[in-house]
Amino acid sequence: MNKRNFFYIIFLGFLALAVQPIFASTDIEVGGNQDEITELNTKISDKKNKIKELEDAIEEVRNKITKKRTEAVSLTNQISILDNRTIQVELDIEATKAKLDTLNLEIERLEISIEKKEFDISKQKKILSEFIRTIHQQEGRDFIEIIAAYDDFSDFYSRVQYLEAIEQDIARTAKSLRIAKKELEEKKESTVTRKSVYSSLNEELEAKKSNFDEQTFLKSNLLAQTHASELQFKTLQNSLKEKAKQIENEIAGIEQEVRRRLESENKLTGNSFDDTGLMTWPAPSKYVTAYFHDPDYPYRHIFEHSGLDIRAGQGTALRAAASGYVARARKCSSSTCYSYLVLVHNGGLSTVYGHLSKLLVSEDQFITKGDVVALSGGTPGTVGAGPFVTGPHLHFEVRKNGIPVNPLSYLAQ
Repeated sequence: MNKRNFFYIIFLGFLALAVQPIFASTDIEVGGNQDEITELNTKISDKKNKIKELEDAIEEVRNKITKKRTEAVSLTNQISILDNRTIQVELDIEATKAKLDTLNLEIERLEISIEKKEFDISKQKKILSEFIRTIHQQEGRDFIEIIAAYDDFSDFYSRVQYLEAIEQDIARTAKSLRIAKKELEEKKESTVTRKSVYSSLNEELEAKKSNFDEQTFLKSNLLAQTHASELQFKTLQNSLKEKAKQIENEIAGIEQEVRRRLESENKLTGNSFDDTGLMTWPAPSKYVTAYFHDPDYPYRHIFEHSGLDIRAGQGTALRAAASGYVARARKCSSSTCYSYLVLVHNGGLSTVYGHLSKLLVSEDQFITKGDVVALSGGTPGTVGAGPFVTGPHLHFEVRKNGIPVNPLSYLAQ
């Protein structure tokens, strides 16, 4: 052994004595208080089992509704479908609440884990800092003083071996710190994600509560209009079909007429959209209550749903999904009248905005994508709502060469 290595071993041996109490424990503790986390895990598991039970029940009700749809349309049939839909919405609300409770528990578990992880990281940093400080303190010590610290060479040799274990502990601690920091960041990101999901679910819950009220209204309104008479139901059904046909013919005729005129005037040039080639959502919300050709659409026994129903409170500002010209701006003065707006765009596309409480544009006016064009309506009994409403929303259509197509294929997601 050369002189340099000998002195180094002596120095490290002395250092082992100095740092021995500091590294009594170097393993990073993972997670939070284990009893709390175990209890939370049990609650989360129970909630998830409850959600599974509710989802199974919802599926069972859906099957009943599907079966009813295959039967001949009648008042009894429609009331049965509405009753089952009401049950489905109730179960859906309960399931959503359980999901919110689960998210709350998961967030609580993450926060406990984050708090403990931060404590462990702080403790390990302190240990490493103390070790570095001790090294600096031992620099420059007299080697005679170091040797004198041991009773015999065997004791010195044991200390050196212990030092090797300490060095391994230091390496493990440094590695554990890196892993712990990474895990901490992941837990924090996961917390942010879950809080975001919680916020979205909470909004969804409020929308489902409104949906429940609408299902209740549908049933009571249907019974009030028919007086529980199958004959009056048939009369009502035929009347509503005729109104739907008139509205459709009017929209289709106006769109074709205005498009021909605009094309002859060479006005439908350029890009109605933007670099993405997509439309923007016309309402602030993206919560859809009825989809294109939705089998659950409440008036499907009268006509096929030709667009999206987007949740929008009465009087919500609505924006043009794409740039174009106003082909039709139908204003109403009664609740039975259907107030709507038709915009014509290039590429054979047009958009329809229905159940409007107020129109803010005029026919033949050029509209830029994103401009406010109207205020939403749809609350039963309000001006412009029309006959096919259950609650406030925007009925939004996209038409290609005059034919309704699925708006989700054109809207930015």
